[in-house]
This record gives sequence, C-alpha cells and structure tokens, in this order.
Amino acid sequence: MCILRVEQLKKSFVLDKTVVHAVDGVSFSVGTGEVFGLIGLSGAGKSTLVRCLNLLERPDSGEVWFDGLNLVEQEECVLREKRRQIGLIFQHFNLFMRKTVWENVAYPLRIAGKQKKEFSARVDELLDYIGLSSHARSYPAELSGGQKQRVAIARALALNPRLLLSDESTSALDPVNTELVLSLLRQVVDDLGISI
Repeated sequence: MCILRVEQLKKSFVLDKTVVHAVDGVSFSVGTGEVFGLIGLSGAGKSTLVRCLNLLERPDSGEVWFDGLNLVEQEECVLREKRRQIGLIFQHFNLFMRKTVWENVAYPLRIAGKQKKEFSARVDELLDYIGLSSHARSYPAELSGGQKQRVAIARALALNPRLLLSDESTSALDPVNTELVLSLLRQVVDDLGISI
C-alpha cells in the first residue's frame, strides 16, 4: 500500500538573477513500512524536496499525495492536521538548547494542545524506546551527537506519525553513532510500521 506518492514535483529559486531548478520533475512513491532513500550531491535539492513533501516549502507545480489527499491543493488548516502524521528529523538535530531532553520530546505534544497529564507517559515511553531514560533531565549540550539525534527521533515520533521524513539525519555523526541511529530507524520501521 502506498503512503506517499509524488508526481512531477518542481521547485525553483532565483539566485543572482539566475533560475535554479532545485527540484525538477521528481516522481516516486513510498509504500507503508518502507524505507526510501534519495541520494545526491550536496546542493542537489534533497533538502528542498523534503521540505516540499510536507509543504513547508510550496512547490511550483506537481502533486504530493499523502493519506489520499494531494497536499498541494489543501488549505492550511488541513495541512496542519496532516503534518501531525508526518514526523521530521533534521540533519542538525534542531533541539531546544534551553529545554531538557524530556521537554524537547514533549514539545510537539504541547503544541498539539495536549495536557502534561495526557502525554507524560508517552514521553517516558519514547525516552525508554531510544535508550535515554536516564538523560531525561539533561540538556542537549550534555549529550553526544548520536544521543541528540536519538532525542530528535523520539520527538519526531511523539505524535505517532505514519511517515518520517529524514533530512540527512546521520551526516553530522561519526560512523559508530551513524550505525546506532540507522539501527534505531530500522527498528522504528520494524516495530511501528512507519515509513521513512
């Protein structure tokens, strides 16, 4: 079953009076529980494409089908609801440095309007899942790069998404932590059936 289908997606930018075609007619589909990867040189448009998939960046043309809807045609209120089903893992973690690990993972749940008593157990469960329960009260500056990325993964899983978008989530890590993060992502697919 297909969870994401992209048809002829295009996105261009104007830089110094020159048109740069960052995404030029890209099409692909991702099945439920599938890990789908895009490989390309630095500057090839991979990050732009990822931002177009959840409409953080509006494509110039094309279609992004998720959950039976072409997201490109949806109003902002529908997009907000669909984005809750799409987790995003960033290359450089994007953690809040003045919030604890626990607060970072809880953040999407707070934004979604949940009360602490509703989501406290969920945050604890996710920290246990990524093996960082003992670091719940630590701050990002006290963590290794691999630990920070595991926190970012837990945060992306907080709202029980059906799809995870991972924008070069291991490129800032050493080989050992890269292997740990990739193993965790594989475990997410196997345990939860989430597509990446």
